[in-house]
Amino acid sequence: MNVAVMVLISLIVSAFGYFVYARMVARWLGVDPNRKTPSHTMTDGIDYVPARAPVLFGHHFASIAGAGPILGPVIAAAYGWLPAFLWILVGVVFLGAMFDFSVIIASVRHEGKSIGEIIEDNIGDLGKRLFLLFSWSALILVIAAFTNVVAKTFASHPSVATASVLFIGIAIVFGFFVYRRNVPLSVATIIGVLCVAGCVYVGHKGWAQIQLTRDQWIVPILIYIFIASCAPVWILLQPRDYLNSFLLYAMLLGALVGVFVARPDCVMPALITFDHATLGPIFPILFVTVACGAISGFHSLVGSGTTSKQLNSEADARPIGYGAMLIEGVLAVLALGSVAILTAQGYTEAMEQKGAILVFAEGIAASMKAIGISTPTGVSLITLAVSCFALTTLDTGTRLGRYAFQEFFESKNDKRKSILARNRYIGTAITVILSGILAEKGIGAIWPIFGAANQLLGALGLLAVSAWLARRKRQNLFTVIPMVFMFTITLSALGLLIYHRMNSREYGLATVAAFLFLLAIVLTVSSLKHLAIRASTAEQSEDDQGSVSTKAST
Repeated sequence: MNVAVMVLISLIVSAFGYFVYARMVARWLGVDPNRKTPSHTMTDGIDYVPARAPVLFGHHFASIAGAGPILGPVIAAAYGWLPAFLWILVGVVFLGAMFDFSVIIASVRHEGKSIGEIIEDNIGDLGKRLFLLFSWSALILVIAAFTNVVAKTFASHPSVATASVLFIGIAIVFGFFVYRRNVPLSVATIIGVLCVAGCVYVGHKGWAQIQLTRDQWIVPILIYIFIASCAPVWILLQPRDYLNSFLLYAMLLGALVGVFVARPDCVMPALITFDHATLGPIFPILFVTVACGAISGFHSLVGSGTTSKQLNSEADARPIGYGAMLIEGVLAVLALGSVAILTAQGYTEAMEQKGAILVFAEGIAASMKAIGISTPTGVSLITLAVSCFALTTLDTGTRLGRYAFQEFFESKNDKRKSILARNRYIGTAITVILSGILAEKGIGAIWPIFGAANQLLGALGLLAVSAWLARRKRQNLFTVIPMVFMFTITLSALGLLIYHRMNSREYGLATVAAFLFLLAIVLTVSSLKHLAIRASTAEQSEDDQGSVSTKAST
């Protein structure tokens, strides 16, 4: 197999997904472009802000992409390239992209509220609180894992750290001129992209490099994400993610052209083993290791946490929700191809000596060399793009953690919210501090549990969407079948992780995994019981064109 053929197949499958399957999903969801979205009906200038489709696509894509679709496939290649390749193709079209699209629409129909609120409306208050507790715990794992990724990258590549810090300042200026001085988006984009290129140039030349160790970088990163989470989205989140997306577009374009020109062969065996000595058996571990490259529960928190609050029209949900995930799938295939060019032994040695991100960067840079981009320049560009997207995942994840924390302490029966529900600084601080403590464990220890928790979060999100569709008496088999599959693989994976962590006497991580496992079981059983009660009482469904003001009795 040739890597270019792998990528071409993924592009063809993605086109089928977007132009055929996504339209079917839109019909099943009842997408209505004429219906006003919460960004217009609930505008507040902080979280609810209408965004033009290209800007919101940039934010959403940058937030969901991160380093996940790169790390996961590269690690999963330990089983051989074929199992991961097949799972990415099937998963991204019928699970991941469908899931992201469905969550955005479901959230829009619930005033841009999170998955937790959707569960409350359709399942009950207990279900909501259990889900919020689970998602908040999973987000702490997300933040801890990607704090490690960014800190390690900044420490090993000071030029990337310098460019990233300069980039933050440019994003703030961009947001100010676009949203407060009404500078045309096209003009601001051209200037902003040129400034981003300048940041890359400054970093690559090694001017004013910021040199800190991995441990020293953790605190500044945590301080940054605290500030980014509390600031209005127009100041940093929207502009940074929008400009960030151009970095990834450049990396993707360079990688795609390079792969089709160089046409490197897959040297790695298609199948190496069914039971890896470190990772474990291919089922279920492969499916939670690939994670974001096929389906990700974290995406549901982004889609219902920030994207749905900024969606200008329901018509934008398909390109933003379904389309962004398809591009992420292509990125995952490129990541897989970057290591498929190695021998099995070469892959193992490279992973042990360099780590997944640098192995990916060198693999893609080798292909980009065919189009005249030197290997050092290619490695710098790719490493910067990956670290910027990991940083984007961090600030978005922290904001989502704050949302989950605040919603957990909200009560619709209380006229006055508690300080924990209304104060965004407290929830952010607690989330950041706990993530920082866990970050000390290192990415190698956190990633397996993060992957399982992330995919289980996806299963719970599918449960919420399935319940919403069932209440509306709409077709939901397209969400129920993936939901059952995801519950099967994630609960199995968590069970294995608990067993292995206990055997290796890593009791802290075993406790975290056991807590998530039990919480998911309790939430699932509670949800199914509540749905059974609803079915037996034959509750009147919500009108497709009506509001969701009729709440579930809890």
